[in-house]
Amino acid sequence: MKAPKLIALVLLVGVTPLAVSAFDLGGALKGAAEKAGVKGSDVDALQGAAQAVSKSSEDITPEQEYYIGRAVAAKLLSTRKPYNDQAATAYVNLVGRTISEYSNRPETFGGYHFLILDSDEINAFAAPGGLILVTRGLLRCATSEETVAAILAHEISHVVKQHGLKAIKQDRLNKAVIGVGSAAAQVLGPKDLANQTATFKDSVGDITSTLVNSGYSRDQELEADQTALGNLRAVGYDPESLADMLRVMQRRLKAGGLDFAKTHPDPKIRIDAIEKALKGQKPPVTASDAEAVRQARYKAALGNI
Repeated sequence: MKAPKLIALVLLVGVTPLAVSAFDLGGALKGAAEKAGVKGSDVDALQGAAQAVSKSSEDITPEQEYYIGRAVAAKLLSTRKPYNDQAATAYVNLVGRTISEYSNRPETFGGYHFLILDSDEINAFAAPGGLILVTRGLLRCATSEETVAAILAHEISHVVKQHGLKAIKQDRLNKAVIGVGSAAAQVLGPKDLANQTATFKDSVGDITSTLVNSGYSRDQELEADQTALGNLRAVGYDPESLADMLRVMQRRLKAGGLDFAKTHPDPKIRIDAIEKALKGQKPPVTASDAEAVRQARYKAALGNI
């Protein structure tokens, strides 16, 4: 299936749990169409569009979340090149999937998948459904497996908390309403699938823009940090590694840059919140040989990242 059609399919199948008028929109459209002399398949088209609006009062299903996330990831990858290193990619997936299994959401419809982007930019993107993209620039800020785990735990926490979906709900409702207008236009004139496709494509663009340009809200970023702390401890990593990671980033980030600094709160704010949460807590006990294994595989996989 070609990309535009896939995007149309992805966003056509569902909208969000926002209040919608209780009257029968499909019936109203059907009645208006019949009065206007519209019959047959054209009436079905209007009713189908109405059903898209009705779905805005339902929860997004895991399957819908997966396809939305896949479309977003595809758009991100249209302007960013994947890093071609199988060993590094396999390692990031090993660490990431291990962490996800101990998270509060160990399973998603399509599972968790991690990909390294061949970019010096210090950034990461958590698309809905468990598709997580991390740049080489961000991984270079890691000094150990524990700090790699901290990066991935934070991104996994965005998926666990469904921050991506919360960022797109209102937009999806708006697009569903627009879809009714598009269907009506098709009934009254030439049937043009491209118009519908463009609407859904723009919606995916809006979702991607949230990740790339504005980022998640400050509260969501802090919530992801706090969720990540518990996730790291559950796996056996020291939660303090998240603060360690942020300290490195704080030194390397450039004010006004087109990366993490643009879309995330000041690292100091996040470090202070982490230190407050961890005050009085002891790090998990890890056998020295286990630490040695972790560090060895980290260097083997990401030593030349």
